[in-house]
Amino acid sequence: MQVESFPPIADARATRLILGSMPGRASLTAHQYYAHPHNAFWRIMTALLAVAPDAVYLARVRALHAANIAVWDVLQSCERPGSLDSSIRRDTEVANDFATFFALYPRVTRVFFNGGAAEAAFKRHCGALLGDPRLRFQRLPSTSPAHASLRFEQKLAAWRTVIV
Repeated sequence: MQVESFPPIADARATRLILGSMPGRASLTAHQYYAHPHNAFWRIMTALLAVAPDAVYLARVRALHAANIAVWDVLQSCERPGSLDSSIRRDTEVANDFATFFALYPRVTRVFFNGGAAEAAFKRHCGALLGDPRLRFQRLPSTSPAHASLRFEQKLAAWRTVIV
């Protein structure tokens, strides 16, 4: 099945960018980033940003803006049955336009990958940007429920770097 990502969550204040690979089925259905109830992304971000865990999506997005954090995905589109990154057909991957993104949001200097799949896709499609001296890249543990090798507390500790 052909799937397409969303526009970024970003505004002119953004200094940090969190990149996933491609929204899963629950997110695509809800038209919201990280909508799967077992994905730890919003639980981590609300803890880090001191936002009520049950805050509505718009309030969580506003908290990201206030913290100068942007969210997007590496891929603009791909074919993927189901929601697993491992099911993405690599020969169908189309990356988002990062040259335009970084031109529109020039204050972004730190890029965080939400797991290894996002980092690998970025390297495949946008590897030249890894040498940009203005940008620092860091892979964080995936917040996906499929990545269960770390406890929530361990993921939260690793993700603290996003707000430092």
